[in-house]
Amino acid sequence: MNSAISCQNIIKTYNTDGQIVTALNGINVEIGLGELMMLVGPSGCGKTTLISIIAGILNQDSGQCLLFGEDFQALTNKEQLRFRAHNIGFVFQAYNLLPALNAIENVSVPLIINGTKRAIAEQKAKEILEQMGLSERMKALPAQLSGGQQQRVAIARALVHSPRLIVCDEPTSALDHKSGHIIMTLLKSIALKHDRALVIVTHDARIFNFADRIAEMDDGHIIKISTTTATETN
Repeated sequence: MNSAISCQNIIKTYNTDGQIVTALNGINVEIGLGELMMLVGPSGCGKTTLISIIAGILNQDSGQCLLFGEDFQALTNKEQLRFRAHNIGFVFQAYNLLPALNAIENVSVPLIINGTKRAIAEQKAKEILEQMGLSERMKALPAQLSGGQQQRVAIARALVHSPRLIVCDEPTSALDHKSGHIIMTLLKSIALKHDRALVIVTHDARIFNFADRIAEMDDGHIIKISTTTATETN
């Protein structure tokens, strides 16, 4: 398997009120190019910490995480920012939309950061928002959108710059079954083109069949990795 992500013996601890809490305890996992892997497990088991390390948002205490062969922690701060801007799209559970910007403007942000002219960025933003079923809500501010609509704007923002790695934290949590199925179908079809990789943290058993593999986590460990029996494609 050609790896998009290779994590070897990842350990991450937090100091909480003077107590050392181990969030990840020797994580080893490989995620292949063109693969959709889901991370599942109880709250507090380390899923969000792991995807934050994979996406370069957090640094591990020890161990090595390679993204497309690059050791992220070996890069300078400037190189890390550039690498994230071009290679990683992150869908946050809390959406993290900018409240003063409408949907088009929010989705345009990654392209503008990468140097794309505003008019071109906004045109690409419109195209992906249309795919997300938000043609009528493009000029709406986040406060004027429902939770599900904000979720779709956040997903569009993560995909608009065609990153090689897309990391999602509960991307269907605010969606009903039909909307979740539509978004997962679209997310997978867009995200896994051109040898990219997609990593999703989820509690939503309705979308498990979209995964190529599912990694079950508990207490800072990956306890099992299984291959799904069927993968949704339509």
